Amino acid sequence: MVRFTDMEHARFLTMYEQSGLLSKAAFIKARVFGDVFRVIKNDRGTMEYVAKLTQFHAQFRAVGTNYNQIVKLLHTHFSERKALAMLYKLENETRELAAVGQRIIALCEEFRERW
Repeated sequence: MVRFTDMEHARFLTMYEQSGLLSKAAFIKARVFGDVFRVIKNDRGTMEYVAKLTQFHAQFRAVGTNYNQIVKLLHTHFSERKALAMLYKLENETRELAAVGQRIIALCEEFRERW
């Protein structure tokens, strides 16, 4: 049996909740026997950042796949002159995509500095 003051009990409950363990008994045993336990903290800002970064990654993959398919189709279905004109337009779109990539990198750097 363990007795806590009100302040100690509040601290104990906070530590228990942060540990992520399913039972208080498991938490107490881990602490008594010196087992390492991990504290899981959910930060809403971090979760949103990761979700947006995951969406950007998916979009980049889709764009890369589409890019390859477009280049193949241009070379098989159009004359060389027409294909070059289309590739020029595609190149301009690629520049815009690179600008978006730079903004993503800036966002990552800002996140890294903040955390």
